[in-house]
Amino acid sequence: MPADRDVLLSARDLHKAYQLGRVDVSVLRGASLEVGRGEFLAVMGRSGSGKSTLLHVIGALDPPDRGSVTLDGQDVFRMPPRGRERIRNRDIGFVFQFYHLLPELNLLENVLVPGMVGRSLTAWVRQRRGLRRKAIELLEKLGLEHRLQHRPRELSGGERQRVAIARALLNEPRLLLADEPTGNLDRASGKAILDHLVELNDGGQTIVMVTHDADVAALAHRCVHLKEGQVTSRHDPRDAERPVQSVSRR
Repeated sequence: MPADRDVLLSARDLHKAYQLGRVDVSVLRGASLEVGRGEFLAVMGRSGSGKSTLLHVIGALDPPDRGSVTLDGQDVFRMPPRGRERIRNRDIGFVFQFYHLLPELNLLENVLVPGMVGRSLTAWVRQRRGLRRKAIELLEKLGLEHRLQHRPRELSGGERQRVAIARALLNEPRLLLADEPTGNLDRASGKAILDHLVELNDGGQTIVMVTHDADVAALAHRCVHLKEGQVTSRHDPRDAERPVQSVSRR
C-alpha cells in the first residue's frame, strides 16, 4: 500500500489459537493487514486457512490472543466492551455466507435489526421512522421493494443475500466485511451479488471480502493471501482454484 494512502483499518501481528480437546490449534500467526479508505480488498487462501477467523478478528467479533486492530485510529481491543460493541454495530457491517436472517421476521424487520441494537428505547422511538425509510430505500436499490413483508423462507438464496447486504448497510458502516458472500449461491445469483458489491465500492464503501475463488477476487482493487497464519501478497496457485491473472477491475 502506498505510504500516502488514507488507512482506514490496520491489523498488526495478529495471533489467534483455538483449543480442540487438549490441543491448541494456531490459526493466525502474526497476520498483518492494512486497508485504505474506499478500497476493495480480497483475501484468499485455502479452506481452513483462517480467512474467516481473520475477518472475525478485524471485525471485532473475536479478540486476538495477541496483536492490535485499529479502525480510523481507534484501537478496537483497548476499548471498553461497550465501546467495542458500538464500533461493531455502527462502524462495521457484516455479510456472511449463510445470511443469518431471523426466520420469524420479515425482510424489512430483518434489515432494521441493527438499528434497534445499541439504541435506547427512547432513541429507537425517535429515530425509527428515519431508519425504516432508509431500510426501504436500501431494499429498493437491491431490487426487493416487492418483498418487504416476505419471510426469509419465501426467498431465493440470492434474495436472502441481498437482504443481508441491506442489513449490513443500515447504519452506514465505514467498513463492510464479506465472508464468502457468493459461496452458497449459483453462478447467476453470485454474479448479481458481486455486481452490488462493486457498485457499493464505486460509491465509496470500503470492503474486505474473503473468498477462495480467483474470479471473485479479480473484482477487487487488491488481493492478498493467507497462508500458514500470515498475510502475504505473493500467490501460490495451490492455495486457490486457479491462479489470479488480474486483481484489477479498473
